[in-house]
Amino acid sequence: MQRSNAHVIVLGNEKGGSGKSTTAIHLAVHLLYEGFRVATIDADSRQHTLTTYVRNRREWANAHGLKVPHSTHFHLPQGRGDSLEKNADTEFEMFRRAVAEVERDVDYLIIDTPGFDTHLTRIAHSLADTLITPLNDSLIDLDVIARIEPDSGALIELSHYTRLVQRSRRERLAIDGRTIDWVMVRNRISMLNSRNTRLVQTGLENVAERVGCRVSDGIAERVIFRSLFPIGMTVFDPLDAEALGGMPTMSHIGARQEYRLLLEALNLFSRHRRSGEHSSRDQRVLAGSV
Repeated sequence: MQRSNAHVIVLGNEKGGSGKSTTAIHLAVHLLYEGFRVATIDADSRQHTLTTYVRNRREWANAHGLKVPHSTHFHLPQGRGDSLEKNADTEFEMFRRAVAEVERDVDYLIIDTPGFDTHLTRIAHSLADTLITPLNDSLIDLDVIARIEPDSGALIELSHYTRLVQRSRRERLAIDGRTIDWVMVRNRISMLNSRNTRLVQTGLENVAERVGCRVSDGIAERVIFRSLFPIGMTVFDPLDAEALGGMPTMSHIGARQEYRLLLEALNLFSRHRRSGEHSSRDQRVLAGSV
């Protein structure tokens, strides 16, 4: 099989607590179990939730003798100098080196970004082949994407994050003639057919039609994720008491099925990565450093 360059998956949203890091680790582990080579980069130098998840996973596996797959992981520490400009330059250089080190050697590179706009966030978005934006199923989270009319869900105006993604798409198109597959993922969907749920769905559909992205159902609110984080396990790991520290529950089974449906919606496995991606991605990284 001819070697190809990494397909870059970016988790992005300018609001914390939407499930970016949880989705990132589950994507990585699933792809590893499918036999792919995976690298992960935690670009959130303040919260570093993904890095904590990865560390918990390695420590739990080592302590219990578990043979579970691990991604090649990079954590970008926060610059602590007196100059904000120099800190940004340092963080960019660490990011550039991480991408350069693995992009020829892995099939998928997954980047978790912070819940706020930074120079590094914009560079990461410009590299994305697939952009995943998890959103809690609420009008508060939808406001990060767009302002909508509170009665009908009609689009009033696009918000800052959506405009950021649009700029990234234009830059990508200008450099290599390709676009970013943007998938907005509705998380914590209520089981009740409430007015809020209908407005969020209508609002997202209107935004998707306007900007040319896709909308997918994601993961419901489940206690299982609070249990899995401290031990670094995912719903794709073995369903046994030794790995989980206890017997699996119906919540575990339901979450696994929801993530499988999400992965099908992302359509990653049928995508053909072109051999010319490497040079164009180098150009996008360098363009972001200007």
